Amino acid sequence: MNYLEALSRRYSVKKFNPDLLIPQQILLNILESGRLAASSQGLQPYKIFVVESREMKDKLIPAFYNPSQISTCSHLIVLVSKKDMEETYLDGYFNHISEVREHPVEDLNLFKKSITSHFSRQQHDDILNWAEKQAYIVLANLMYAAALENIDTCPMEGFRQDLIEEILNIDSDTEKVSVTLALGFRSQEDEFQHMKKVRKPNEKLFKFM
Repeated sequence: MNYLEALSRRYSVKKFNPDLLIPQQILLNILESGRLAASSQGLQPYKIFVVESREMKDKLIPAFYNPSQISTCSHLIVLVSKKDMEETYLDGYFNHISEVREHPVEDLNLFKKSITSHFSRQQHDDILNWAEKQAYIVLANLMYAAALENIDTCPMEGFRQDLIEEILNIDSDTEKVSVTLALGFRSQEDEFQHMKKVRKPNEKLFKFM
């Protein structure tokens, strides 16, 4: 199926088939699309938690206001954004560039100085806002890749952040759960799959200049 067919078929699943699990290689393909997502300066200010055990999904059910997706999905992805750009994080980032591109880390000093100076002028709320925007780019990649792999999804923001962070042992002083994504195969009982997709017509959405 081409990408427009895949996106037309895609909808936010309300109930998955709990008996069907995503094959491991397909899951890894989808996750790789998240790893390859565009990221400002390549900094990737987020972590991607992949919840696959039934036990952990059951623990997370009370954290969601509409838990039907969590109780039936194959996997749950939790995108966690950084609240700050610490010196140790930036050091690790530039050391990694040096390793991958086989350049002396000293050659990156001007770039590093520019990045460090930029973040030193930012407030914590600004950094978090930026990091969450980066996480949503990952979310879009994951949903798109899943659609191409014929895997269904449902992005979710309706959750108790504090409870998820407690269950997943996330340091809420330095990180924040931004958004989650349930993946799996739609249940035939989910009536939403038969509804026509409603989107703005082109003339109301696009403005050509």
